[in-house]
Amino acid sequence: MTGTPASVDVVVIGGGQTALALGFYLRRTSLDYVILDDQKAPGGSWQRFWISLRAFSPAQWSSLPGWLMPRVPSPDKSDYPTRDEVISYLAEYERRYELNVVRDTQVVSVTRDSDSLLNVRAASGPEWQARAVVSATGGKPFIPEIEGRDSFDGVQIHSLEYVSPLAFKGKRVAVVGGGNSAAQIVAELTEPESGVARVRWTTLDPPTFLPDEIDGRYLFDQATAIYNARKEGRTPPPVRSLGDIVMVAPVRAARDRGALVSVRMFNRITRHGIMWADGTSADVDAIIWATGYRPALDHLRPLGIVTADNRVDVGGDAGTRSVVQPDVWLVGYGNWTGYASATLIGVGRSARATVQEIEATIRKNESHH
Repeated sequence: MTGTPASVDVVVIGGGQTALALGFYLRRTSLDYVILDDQKAPGGSWQRFWISLRAFSPAQWSSLPGWLMPRVPSPDKSDYPTRDEVISYLAEYERRYELNVVRDTQVVSVTRDSDSLLNVRAASGPEWQARAVVSATGGKPFIPEIEGRDSFDGVQIHSLEYVSPLAFKGKRVAVVGGGNSAAQIVAELTEPESGVARVRWTTLDPPTFLPDEIDGRYLFDQATAIYNARKEGRTPPPVRSLGDIVMVAPVRAARDRGALVSVRMFNRITRHGIMWADGTSADVDAIIWATGYRPALDHLRPLGIVTADNRVDVGGDAGTRSVVQPDVWLVGYGNWTGYASATLIGVGRSARATVQEIEATIRKNESHH
């Protein structure tokens, strides 16, 4: 790589909902910043999700700071936004606030250039020097290691690669995972009008369904209670898991027709199917792994801050600041980087607190020089 690195106060790595929330607050400071997005278009990871995916909160509760998502009632009379509606909202949000996003830029490493500067290197394009870096890259698909997985003759995909039920019509499908993605995929695969697959839903633990009236609004209230308790030095109240299944309309319909029945997780894969510890087996044509994501942190490994369990030790007032490298922050990876920070509804609070901490840190450092 040649040329002089571009110099800014803050580099945000990632271009999805977390990066946009950070950008909203950064633009209100006097700091100069850039958001480096590895995608070619706005929308972050929502661009890669399947067509019928629904957010688990109504539109006004699925919004980033400053601008409510427009309400677009769906044919089933709910206003849980679809994937395309979220992508449209994120693209308009970026345009509305004139956020400084550089696209098609895959960051491969963050290194220390000096005592006061970090170097951010991309696979192509310019290098960036920054006084603070915020990692907001979200997760990469995770598929567990199961004996025999490589010997399976059928189709295996992560839920990120799932597009629609058409490819599975009339097929025998194992859906693996106990969260919202798995439940929504099972619901769609078993929906009579979209072409029925024969589904075995397998989970490590029995799935937990939230009451019909509870959705992301409740989770937002939870996040608020936790935030206030910590701010006041109180023990946070007990909370429901964010992994519990929200009963959006397609999932409710699947439950009502008896399609949301899970069985325990298998422990082996054969050429033609799946097998349990007691020797019971089932032939399947496809396995869909709705098994979530692991933090995408490879670009931070040169700094020596990624732990053996693929996390970064964080602290600070915002709870997002690297303990080892205090000019690096992480937002949006899960509750360890701010409660509910991996959700549209929850990321705003973590983004605001992080930007306040970054600004205070940079100004303090300036006053010492």
